[in-house]
Amino acid sequence: MKIAVNTRLLVPSKMDGIGRFAYETLLRIIRKNPTTEFHLIFDRKIEQAVFKFPSNAKIITLAPQARHPILWVIWFEIVLKNYLNKLNFDLFLSPEGWIPPNLKCKSLAVIHDLNFEHYPENILKSHRMFLKYFFPKYARRADRIATVSEYTKQDLINTYSLANDKIDLVFNGANEAFRKATDEEIQRIRLEFELNKPYFIFIGTIHPRKNLEHLFIAFDKFKSKTKKNIDLVVVGNKKWWPKALEKRYQNLSHKSSIHFLGRIEDEKLTALLSGATALTYTPVFEGFGIPILEAFQCQTAVITSNVTSMPEVAGGAAILCDPFNIESIAEAMVKISTDKALRSRLIQLGSNRVKDFSWDKSATLLWESILKTIEVNES
Repeated sequence: MKIAVNTRLLVPSKMDGIGRFAYETLLRIIRKNPTTEFHLIFDRKIEQAVFKFPSNAKIITLAPQARHPILWVIWFEIVLKNYLNKLNFDLFLSPEGWIPPNLKCKSLAVIHDLNFEHYPENILKSHRMFLKYFFPKYARRADRIATVSEYTKQDLINTYSLANDKIDLVFNGANEAFRKATDEEIQRIRLEFELNKPYFIFIGTIHPRKNLEHLFIAFDKFKSKTKKNIDLVVVGNKKWWPKALEKRYQNLSHKSSIHFLGRIEDEKLTALLSGATALTYTPVFEGFGIPILEAFQCQTAVITSNVTSMPEVAGGAAILCDPFNIESIAEAMVKISTDKALRSRLIQLGSNRVKDFSWDKSATLLWESILKTIEVNES
């Protein structure tokens, strides 16, 4: 069997989201199927040793490097299509969900979410135009679709009128690097980042749908109401920091209690999460919500949103709040910071819940979806 994979978003310096899903599942699938030939297709040169894939995986580079909508069209609609049709592949797997037209082989698209359909104002106009035009085509071109949550599955069915039996569930896994840090590790990381007080933590790229504006205001209200000596730590790149958010931030009464640490490596993040009073993760939209699992692994209590996929991932092991209601977020902070019994109960529930997720399980589910797509029955 010969399988081609779109690995365009496998970037060594940015192994999260789609890239993390692709790497963790592919590595396991390739290892477990040594007689299957895999072509991992990049849009830039990459060394075989970087990702340590087994020898039955062949690294392929197809120009141009596609990082703009015009180049996306050229790469997917022409260059990639021609390569796939030139060779006798059994399947094309696309972990980012993009499928070229008129393929001779079967295709499986992994679709993580449809955020651009619900919050189009939060992405660049050129990207929005591309996605609104092409993404419905990709979903319909694919022979099968895998998605990471029941929420996204239903969203695909409702938004694109897709058949229920065309879509398989392949949940994200829990990153094995995350665990409860030792007291020494927690103390060391607090000293490094000068965190002298208890703290809530947010993890994620600063982007409108991550709802930082409401989180900041809720934290400000929490501080004013309780007078508690608790800070807020924000981990993630400032991808989107508009003037309106800057103004809102500057008007906070307790902005000196908010610490921006930028993007940090998993080892340090593990210690930061382990030392937090709670993860405060309240986006307005998520296709999954991996930080919830990471907090569970670090035995940290979680506050998250009651919308989209987040209740599904939390599985009853978190305080749910309304991300559109600032008072709801602030009240959740009050509860989790004052009720030690509640926090302990949530930590135990989270430790049990995270056992339902692993990259081994994810890889098995994805392989089953691959076999279903090419109609192979594995005895």
